[in-house]
Amino acid sequence: MAELFQGVSWIGVFSGTIAAFLLGWLWYSPKLFGTKWADGVGVSMGSADEMPKAAMMFQILGLFLVSWLVGVTAVSNALLTIILAVVAFSVMGYAGGLFRKNSAYARGVDAGYWVASVVVMVVFQGIF
Repeated sequence: MAELFQGVSWIGVFSGTIAAFLLGWLWYSPKLFGTKWADGVGVSMGSADEMPKAAMMFQILGLFLVSWLVGVTAVSNALLTIILAVVAFSVMGYAGGLFRKNSAYARGVDAGYWVASVVVMVVFQGIF
């Protein structure tokens, strides 16, 4: 159990979480991929007042856990493990999008976000 906490850069974990969340905000905004992604998953883009608060809270929690995983693998000099995990989770997410009949564009946007967010988390672990 100690390997989950010992030597982890918590500043890197928290800053990586925040940076990945902000990346998601931009990634899924109309400025980048949001509009076409929303069409591909069958949802409509709402206003800031209509933000799904529960979904956002779980997104932050999930990003924190992934950022923590990045921190643990960095301490263990096992960053290739996180690359394997990102590829595995991206493929599983892509498969989930196929089951939900999301468009190929939407599946690609989701997979791309996971890869980009973990790259951001790895960078923040390297900085801190």
